[in-house]
Amino acid sequence: MNEQHDPLVTTEWLALHLDAPDVRILDASWYLPQMGRNARGEYDAGHIPGAVYFDIDEVADTSSPLPHMLPDPVKFSSRIKRMGCGDGNHVVVYDGSGIFSAPRVWWMFRVMGHHHISVLDGGMPKWRAEGRPIEDLPPYPRERHYTPRPDRTLVRDLNAMRALIGGQDCQIVDARSPGRFNGTEPEPRPGLRGGHIPGSVNIPYSTVLNPDGTMKTSDALRDAFARIDLSRPIVTTCGTGVSAAILNLALARLGIEDVPLYDGAWAEWGAREDLPIER
Repeated sequence: MNEQHDPLVTTEWLALHLDAPDVRILDASWYLPQMGRNARGEYDAGHIPGAVYFDIDEVADTSSPLPHMLPDPVKFSSRIKRMGCGDGNHVVVYDGSGIFSAPRVWWMFRVMGHHHISVLDGGMPKWRAEGRPIEDLPPYPRERHYTPRPDRTLVRDLNAMRALIGGQDCQIVDARSPGRFNGTEPEPRPGLRGGHIPGSVNIPYSTVLNPDGTMKTSDALRDAFARIDLSRPIVTTCGTGVSAAILNLALARLGIEDVPLYDGAWAEWGAREDLPIER
């Protein structure tokens, strides 16, 4: 694997760079309601030294009825500046599951034109398991200058997704579980139909991760994506735009970096009776 494409950093690397002047650390933990975990409470109880909490439900377009939709560049930059992240900083983002919600924030930064962004491989579970330092002190970051340079080619909306139906131009890859994809198990959010966007391919996000929450090697990732043609255009989707970003992260490890994500995801598509579905 070509290292320049690797969007991950190891716990060893981060431990060596905790005090580096250009490194900023964000805790982007977020959990589904059924997980029964409190992301902010866990952060307050203990986080990687210097890490600032990134709430994907607040750094979002809160005027949308859909969950944690991408905010506009003005809101994003105002929140990022307050977190102490600025132009030229190497931002490292992690979460409390290993790799789950952190890739969503990695993708958001890339949409805003900030490419010096990495995900901590294995996240907080690996960091804790290795006995690395934890603190419960609230950080007081100094506000930095941040310039968004939005790249909307990394985002797809409802109209763009609808235009893909029946076409051969782009492969739609759904990161949800097989049961949700096939409509045989209920959606975690009420009011949504079961099934998937017609023509989409199911590659559950769990297939690109190891049991310990780290991401698989490049060879294993190629096996995980064997059902699609990596040389052709791809767009990812999932339930609310979180787990799809895990697939984007895995593809980036393989050097396939400019993959758009359907932000409205199944929370939008599954709620619309006028849109076709397959089971």
